[in-house]
Amino acid sequence: MSVTDHRKTAVAGVRCFVLTISDTRTEATDISGRAIAELLHAAGHFVTERALLRYEPREVRDAVTERLGSVDAIITTGGTGITSRDSTYEAIEGLLEKRLDGFGELFRTLSYQEVGSAAMLSRAAAGIARSTAVFMLPGSEHAVRLAITKLIAPELGHVVRELRR
Repeated sequence: MSVTDHRKTAVAGVRCFVLTISDTRTEATDISGRAIAELLHAAGHFVTERALLRYEPREVRDAVTERLGSVDAIITTGGTGITSRDSTYEAIEGLLEKRLDGFGELFRTLSYQEVGSAAMLSRAAAGIARSTAVFMLPGSEHAVRLAITKLIAPELGHVVRELRR
């Protein structure tokens, strides 16, 4: 089956959990989480829940684990850099049963076109855990918009279709 055929049978209305990880943002200032929710909605998907947690790996891991299997996709924003507090990757990576290496590669390629060599500092990643797609995005609103519009929204229904096979 071609990619075009796959997209024709993609799942509409994917159920998503959006998790912001930040030591400084509040619900009022969470522009990246808000952007994810708005872009998913515009693409015809549903945000069933949004949450905001500090950089506490155990709490992040628990929040993701609790939602695995109850939503189709989990999208996080924040904590994918290299500072001492950036721990999203470490908190979630061990949960992944399959990695979608192409996501991180493509994200950094697209980022490189916009920010140059600083793109290599991003540890944006994606994978599958308990039949749930998990995407880990940077905290920057611009990076979130890039990832959702160029990578996630165009393929999310296709990814979920494949996970249900």
